[in-house]
Amino acid sequence: MKSFMARSEDFAQKWYLIDANGKTVGRLATKIANLLRGKGKPQFTPHADIGDCVVVVNAEKVHFTGDKWNQKTYYWHTGYPGGIKSITAGKLLERNPEEILRKAVWGMLPKNKWQKRLIKRVKIYSGESHPHKAQMPEVLEVNR
Repeated sequence: MKSFMARSEDFAQKWYLIDANGKTVGRLATKIANLLRGKGKPQFTPHADIGDCVVVVNAEKVHFTGDKWNQKTYYWHTGYPGGIKSITAGKLLERNPEEILRKAVWGMLPKNKWQKRLIKRVKIYSGESHPHKAQMPEVLEVNR
């Protein structure tokens, strides 16, 4: 008996369309990260890239539980001494609503060479329209 080892070349990537209207950020990001890695497929192999592409629309309509719009803070550093900066989730939603979901998905991807490669397959849009109609994405319902 031989063990089956999936290879990236053996699988075609599917495209999924997810409507983020009214969805919780963390639960939605978990679903997206699993689709990107291909963890829902029975042939999942950690070293093979068999994941799919995801298009997310209505990113400005996601929500957090509790009072995270005011309490959750995103930090970054400019590279200069004393250059730590921060922004709350509410202000980031006004400034760049796609970035909230992108940061959540980024944190759920593996911290290795796959992280940058996988995040490029997520296309997040704040409105209802998207330019990926030619890929014929399959509509995927996400609960909650």
